[in-house]
Formats: sequence, structure tokens, C-alpha cells
Amino acid sequence: MNPFDRISVNPAQMGGAPCIRGLRIPVATVVGLVAEGKKEPEILADYPDLEPADIRQALAYAAEAVRERQLPLKAG
Repeated sequence: MNPFDRISVNPAQMGGAPCIRGLRIPVATVVGLVAEGKKEPEILADYPDLEPADIRQALAYAAEAVRERQLPLKAG
């Protein structure tokens, strides 16, 4: 079973960036909106093709992607 069944990657679409269900809505866009403080109802109003489960899965996908590699951080 694919835990990310709402995430698709198509090299011919959006430069191969992971997107939501084949739509032209990248996972990074959804995660960025959440990071900016947008609430689920606002995101769904701005992107009517999205479903609540898409937002949750985008966040889970991003968390797993970060888990798989470290990003360079400034030593503090």
C-alpha cells in the first residue's frame, strides 16, 4: 500500500515536482501555505480542487522527505 496515494510525480508536469493527485498544485505550494499560517478552510477556498486529505498528505509527505535527508542549517 502506498502511503502517499494522493501525491503524484510526472516528469512532464510541473518539472517533475511532487503534486497533489495529478493536479498542477505542487506539494511545496501546499506546505508553504500552511507554513505561512493559512488555515485549512482558507487553502481549500483558494484551491477548490484540493480536499482536506490532500493537505494532510502533503504535510506527511514533506515530513518524510525531510526525515530522509538533512538540510544545511546555520550552527547556532
